Amino acid sequence: MDFSLTPEQQEWQTAAIEFAKTSLADDMIARDHKGEFSRDLWQKCADFGVQGLPVPEKYGGNGADVSTAIAVMEGLGYGCKDAGLLFSINAHLWTNSVPILLYGTEEQKQKYLPGLCNGALIGANGASEPESGSDVFAMKTKAVKKGDRYILNGTKMFVTNAQVSDLIVAYATLDEKMGVLGICGFIIEKGFPGVSISKKIDKMGLRTSPMAEIVFENCEVPAANLLGREGRGAEVFNCSMEWERSCILASCLGTMRRQIDKCVEYARMRKQFGKPIGKFQSVANRIVDMKVRLETARPLVYKIGWLKDHGKSAVAEAAMAKLYLSESFVKSSLDAIQVYGGYGYMTECELERDLRDAVGSQLYSGTSEIQRNIIASMMGL
Repeated sequence: MDFSLTPEQQEWQTAAIEFAKTSLADDMIARDHKGEFSRDLWQKCADFGVQGLPVPEKYGGNGADVSTAIAVMEGLGYGCKDAGLLFSINAHLWTNSVPILLYGTEEQKQKYLPGLCNGALIGANGASEPESGSDVFAMKTKAVKKGDRYILNGTKMFVTNAQVSDLIVAYATLDEKMGVLGICGFIIEKGFPGVSISKKIDKMGLRTSPMAEIVFENCEVPAANLLGREGRGAEVFNCSMEWERSCILASCLGTMRRQIDKCVEYARMRKQFGKPIGKFQSVANRIVDMKVRLETARPLVYKIGWLKDHGKSAVAEAAMAKLYLSESFVKSSLDAIQVYGGYGYMTECELERDLRDAVGSQLYSGTSEIQRNIIASMMGL
């Protein structure tokens, strides 16, 4: 399979890099230190078309195929240093826009997708709970049908975009004894009675992406906001996770490219013992390893785009890409710091932030251990 970008996809990616460099550049060191989300940069991305990439034009999107969306995300990762912003956009896309697009009623699509595309709405995903992380379907959040409404009670943990969200795709069980068959998905507006933000969560990395707990206390959700059929929530959630694992790390490809370019430039310029440090094999080998990781990870991600664009499942491929790319990202971030030595350890160099951001990639959307479990199960083990 040839995963080379088409001329149109290359044009999208080049435009994304230029857009990110010119429109998304600000004092990231200060915002990272404050853990500050930028609604202004969010809107700029929406105006460029990022949030509407996978959504058909009839609902306010661009109607791009998956490979094009991946190419754009890679370009943004190269040109934009705000990994938290890109993480928030990815969470919004793959756990809100796509599930609503694939499982929502026509009324739900017409009502919510235009706002999710144009920047007016920010989406969040309520799945993990204090006692159910990897075992997500052991959730305790209850849904009880009363007339034309569902009443939800429970707490959702590690909710990306919680504080700034306008819309939450959340999951609850009708009956724990039914297991996955009792899970339902819901589209919950922030203003519905019984929705509250309980506790802000500070993180090691991705600090500009807000995170908090969301509490549903006798939360009233209209029956019209059920996402998919009753008992189909597990399917909706698994679908959104496949999409998220497929695409959420595409921006990391761009970051890894930027790290390599930065390290090559530094290794040529920095002299020790009378010659550029790139002439020392121990330094050059680290940069070579970074290049090898990028070039082996990239086809894994673009293969998913090819599969999805051809209507094929990519469950195992998404897990493999998520596993390999996340672990490669951490290793390459460590190598980049080592190439820069003491300078790389300093905040001003902005490589230490890459490392902090990279560590999270081994945890969100399913830990590396969960990805290995998925791959093993797909192999019949």
